[in-house]
Amino acid sequence: MSEIIVFGAGGRVGRAAVAEAAARSHAVTAVVRDPAKYRDLAADGVTLVRGDATDAGSVAGLAAGHDAAINASARLDMPSEEFFVAAAKAMVSGLTKAGVRRFLTLGIASTLETAPGVRIMDAPDFPEPYRLFSQGHAAEFETLRETAAGLDWLMVVPPMDLDQAGPRTGRYRTAEGRVIEGPGHIAHADLAIALLDEIERPRHRGIQLAVSD
Repeated sequence: MSEIIVFGAGGRVGRAAVAEAAARSHAVTAVVRDPAKYRDLAADGVTLVRGDATDAGSVAGLAAGHDAAINASARLDMPSEEFFVAAAKAMVSGLTKAGVRRFLTLGIASTLETAPGVRIMDAPDFPEPYRLFSQGHAAEFETLRETAAGLDWLMVVPPMDLDQAGPRTGRYRTAEGRVIEGPGHIAHADLAIALLDEIERPRHRGIQLAVSD
């Protein structure tokens, strides 16, 4: 059994990761900005706490004693690049101080390549609001590449079609930094399996790992 901390635990992917970790008998700390809104997350093996993924002190204090961390947090009330870069810096600083080695963060499919050097978000007809949000994740990845040498980190990137209600199949495919051929779909439950598999049996490091069914 490991101690796993999940930032952004109130979101759809965060909830799925908390549920999968608890189902595997890990002790889970579920971090949200306002615990009063997410009381349903508290359960056997799950401790619900208040925290801020962009505050290195908060990250360090909450993550101390844990074996691994997942960041599934996002905010729409501030510029995407500002949030994701701040979160990346806080995670690197806070987790390093707390002595947490394994770190997984959630990416976005539009940052994956369709051909060498060509990302989905680079297409001329890609919607500008989505491009701005995608740039936040791209900047997060670059920040991790530049600053996270002391962490055993990985960015896990689901496809465009994330299915909250989809069944848990236990199957998924992976690729490094590129779009996976096929329908581009995965259920939240299977994405959570991929996340927990990479915590229990780390196989990829320091890359964007695309996952799809």
